[in-house]
Amino acid sequence: MLNLYYAKGTAALAPHIILEEIGKEYKATFVDFSKAEQTSPEFLKLNPKGRVPALITPNGILTETPTILTYLANTNKDLSLAPTDPFEFAIAQSFNDYVNSTVHVMHAHGKRGSRWADDTAAHESMKAKVTENMAECARMIETHYLKGPYLLGESFSICDPYLYLASRWLIDNSVKLENYPKILDHYNLMNQRASVAKVIKLHD
Repeated sequence: MLNLYYAKGTAALAPHIILEEIGKEYKATFVDFSKAEQTSPEFLKLNPKGRVPALITPNGILTETPTILTYLANTNKDLSLAPTDPFEFAIAQSFNDYVNSTVHVMHAHGKRGSRWADDTAAHESMKAKVTENMAECARMIETHYLKGPYLLGESFSICDPYLYLASRWLIDNSVKLENYPKILDHYNLMNQRASVAKVIKLHD
């Protein structure tokens, strides 16, 4: 059985939604960051990075959200959670990589500046740029990535929970979704999905 290690307010939300979409039995194990459980010896054996998500599979442990999303799509191909055409799949990966490498990092500058600098003044300087930088990410998603109604077009895919997560970050960083109508429509659409309704209360 798959076992997803997750924590509130983290990127683990995206694969958690996909696990619900798949509809097969799985386990979700909560990692309490307020108690620093992510740095416990037990968890570090699973993920030496001390972060979530981590997915326990029959073949071993996977980390990093885009990797876990791809694994879930490839092990459930009957659900068409990712494009089969190589170029279209690369487009999907391009978006997921953008969220992972750019949007998430911009968001983290507001709360985890200590990852990049020890100077508290530098932390405040990072925070001051977050809304501006995240708004630029929103513009890129709105104009370049999001086809609508779902990220890749008419069909739900592994990109959509990641975009939903990014939308939550935008809101958290004082970016008004009303200024990005395609993103807002997608956010509202995702809120109507049963998978989101079921897991979101575990992540707030």
